[in-house]
Amino acid sequence: MGGGLSGLAAAYLLAKTGKHVVLLEKDRILEGASGNNTGKLTTQHDIIYGELITKLGADAARLYYKTNDQAIRFAESIAAGDELRPSQSVLYASTADGIQQLEKETAAYKELGIPHSRTLNSELPIDVTETLTIPDQAQLHPVRFGQHLSELAQSEGAELYEKADVRSMDLKDKSLQLANGAVVRFNELVLCTHYPIEAIRGLNVMKLEVKRSYVISAPAHMPLRNQYLSADEPKRSIRTVFIDGRPHFMLGGESHIAGITGDTNERYSRLAHELQETYSLGAPTHHWSAQDPSTPDCVPYAGPISSSLPYVHICTGFRKWGMSNSLASARIITDVITGVKNPAIELYAPDRTGFGTLLFQALKTTGYVAKEFTSGHVQRTDTPICTHMGCRTRWNKADETWDCPCHGSRFRKDGSVLEGPATRPLDLSD
Repeated sequence: MGGGLSGLAAAYLLAKTGKHVVLLEKDRILEGASGNNTGKLTTQHDIIYGELITKLGADAARLYYKTNDQAIRFAESIAAGDELRPSQSVLYASTADGIQQLEKETAAYKELGIPHSRTLNSELPIDVTETLTIPDQAQLHPVRFGQHLSELAQSEGAELYEKADVRSMDLKDKSLQLANGAVVRFNELVLCTHYPIEAIRGLNVMKLEVKRSYVISAPAHMPLRNQYLSADEPKRSIRTVFIDGRPHFMLGGESHIAGITGDTNERYSRLAHELQETYSLGAPTHHWSAQDPSTPDCVPYAGPISSSLPYVHICTGFRKWGMSNSLASARIITDVITGVKNPAIELYAPDRTGFGTLLFQALKTTGYVAKEFTSGHVQRTDTPICTHMGCRTRWNKADETWDCPCHGSRFRKDGSVLEGPATRPLDLSD
């Protein structure tokens, strides 16, 4: 289930093996996080490899790099037209702290054998002191690429259904109940739903951390060759993108825990001010935001949620690097289901941190057992209650949505679900 890049890629890869694949999307394909991002297809996922070596060891960190690099090559092999173009990924620093971080990350690159360059590489009109560049990366137009991927999946026999809102699952019976009353039965269930459907109902420990970030763009004179990410704070993500044939400068950042702020216009305003004052560009013509969960060890979850439930797979925790990780996760899940050996299966296994077992327990739980736990920590007594676990939502002025700070559910102005894990609309009658 799920009509983002991971779901579409899994549908395509599984259908290619001869599996009968049915993809269910509760809204429209590619309307979620996959369609609202910076489109960076890269292995340079911020300052990550030194941290992975410390947390998981060099072998695991190297495997993470190789797995995501393979995902880039897969995208290159199936891309058509102008939906993908080559680029270099550049981490840049302007402060002593940022330079120190680049030095540590460079040491990690050397240990892992990651191709890189420390030659100063910047087109930006700001004071950049040092850079760390990975060559042979790419940029995606995520919607066009996703549409192409959906066509490939359907050409292999996959069935794709939009407005197919799943309201409940019976894991023992291997069936899904849709909002329209239809019942879908499965042999293998793949939940590529950004945040697992019904995910943390009753799960108070080791929850995924959900962060929201913001992007604006404005017309520019010349396209950038590279895509950039700052090592310094505040974090900034930069690239150019073509809109109606004209280059636009794209500036992203202002990340925060989802649902903790009501006036998100402030986030857009800070980026807009920087766009005009620092980069001498006009007022933004486009703006959007998206959110993404992170796992405790920074590696996504992809595969069976536990040995007790080997036919239910989840795909989540991309930490805002879903372009490559979504494709990598789709490959991993496909290999698990078809019995193909893949060294990344263990690395991405949901149960490696205990999350899979806890999620399995939560999926078996009936009722909102954690409602009292969460409500005791919420002070907004005049806002609607999230239908996932009972947290109070917060009104988001900029996007005109009700946002939940507990697990990132979002609801439209009329209370309908915009983004899960919630599956039922808000009660706005109070």
